[in-house]
Amino acid sequence: MKLTLRIWRQKGPADRGGMVAYDVPDASADMSFLELLDVLNERLTESGDEPVAFDHDCREGICGACSLVIDGVPHGPQKATTTCQLHLRHFRDGQTIDVEPWRAAAFPVVKDLVVDRSGLDRIIEAGGYVTAPTGSAPEAHATPIPKADADAAFEAATCIGCGACVAACPNGSAMLFTAAKSTHLGLLPQGRVEQDTRVEAMIHAHDEADFGGCTNTGECTAVCPKGIPLGVIGRLNGDVLGALWRGR
Repeated sequence: MKLTLRIWRQKGPADRGGMVAYDVPDASADMSFLELLDVLNERLTESGDEPVAFDHDCREGICGACSLVIDGVPHGPQKATTTCQLHLRHFRDGQTIDVEPWRAAAFPVVKDLVVDRSGLDRIIEAGGYVTAPTGSAPEAHATPIPKADADAAFEAATCIGCGACVAACPNGSAMLFTAAKSTHLGLLPQGRVEQDTRVEAMIHAHDEADFGGCTNTGECTAVCPKGIPLGVIGRLNGDVLGALWRGR
């Protein structure tokens, strides 16, 4: 395959940045998108040019590090797929592909395709944990949990914190991420004890990090590689209202 990549290049936060075109004439349809960038970077390094900076780690769709907007869509055109698991067979020979970083006020560009996503970490620090002493691990069936609650908790817990929801949201909101983290803890017995303080603290951290408000457009769920449903945001809204009512 012969592909042309139009990649956002930006030396640092203070640089204006811009799109730069690169030809990759010998790409394989079996390559992942990150392997395509590896090939390009090897070529740039050999020619003495600065390689393209991008985030990556496990390359197995688990860690959430890969964060690219590909042709205007976070993680690219393949639904329920992370950038690292996106393969070139989903593109046409001769295609020109635009590659950009996450675009959000709360995600300032560090360099090229790398953005600072520490705002998500601060949301987790604010309440994404359980402090209730539980002692040693209980026997699996000692605390009955309704199957519907267990299924919903596991569904929310699949969030990998990549930030695609923020990049896709017209408001730059991280509400899907915040709701997923709150939901998977709040549905289980160990996490219910602190659910009121948790949701209040996480919402405050969300707003402090300069994420936008949620207007339920649903763009976040459309690009989420793990298929987190919009319903978790509704659950979070209910938890917040409940916490405010009980705190009066």
